[in-house]
Amino acid sequence: MEGESKWYAIYTHSRAEKKVFERLKVAGYEAFLPLITTIKQWSDRKKKVEVPLINSFVFVNTNNDKLNKTLSIPGVVTVLKYLGKPAVVRNEEIENLKILVNSNEDFQKIESINLEKGEDIVVTKGPFMGLFAKYIQCSGKHKVIVEVEAIKSFFEVTIPLSHISKINS
Repeated sequence: MEGESKWYAIYTHSRAEKKVFERLKVAGYEAFLPLITTIKQWSDRKKKVEVPLINSFVFVNTNNDKLNKTLSIPGVVTVLKYLGKPAVVRNEEIENLKILVNSNEDFQKIESINLEKGEDIVVTKGPFMGLFAKYIQCSGKHKVIVEVEAIKSFFEVTIPLSHISKINS
């Protein structure tokens, strides 16, 4: 089993993902760097650029024996570990990333926020921007409860997780 090829996540220096990806390919590794096209705005122009979907990570398909050799490649910091061992990325997860980056559909990466039921949030985007509410989640949908305390009225609104932010107390 030690010689079986699996996907691993390689952690890179900041903004070194493309260089590490190229170096891994030149070294003979099967590597994957999910890139998305975005528009960058400068003061004098806009430009379409390809940026990594996941900052500071490149994926490599190799066996456990060759995995440590990737650490000698310039720009590589370490291999992502779980419980002290190199973390294996499932094939389905790599396929999901490939589907995402190869689709022409708009999608948005959202930052992980740990929200507890009843936590205070603020809506940061969309038609409800500026709304202060309490977070709840039911049946897989992210909902917020807006309370008008003075008249004991409550309103439930379904809002994408990317549109809300936790209020730090």
